[in-house]
Amino acid sequence: MEIYVGNLPYDTDDEALREIFGEYGTVDNIKIIINHDTGRSKGYAFVAMNDNEEAERAIEALDGNDIGGRPAKVNESRPREQRGEQRGEQRGYGNNNNNNRNFRKKRY
Repeated sequence: MEIYVGNLPYDTDDEALREIFGEYGTVDNIKIIINHDTGRSKGYAFVAMNDNEEAERAIEALDGNDIGGRPAKVNESRPREQRGEQRGEQRGYGNNNNNNRNFRKKRY
């Protein structure tokens, strides 16, 4: 099971998460999400645990608990939302006959 861990301090590293989640079972993989522009953490990570019972125990025990001075948000990871046309349509840029109302006309 993949676990989402949010509201992490930016200096949290793999070793710290492995130690925290290792108390509840075997940690298979940790992926801290990095901002490409700054090179620092975005404040969330994904922790993979092979045993679902161990993962559920970790989620139950750690959600809302202090990790590095901040209350962590810990839950089962959900699939990423669709990108592209569906996302654009939700924002009003898709094929919904707006006739480009959302764009400013050039004035000469």
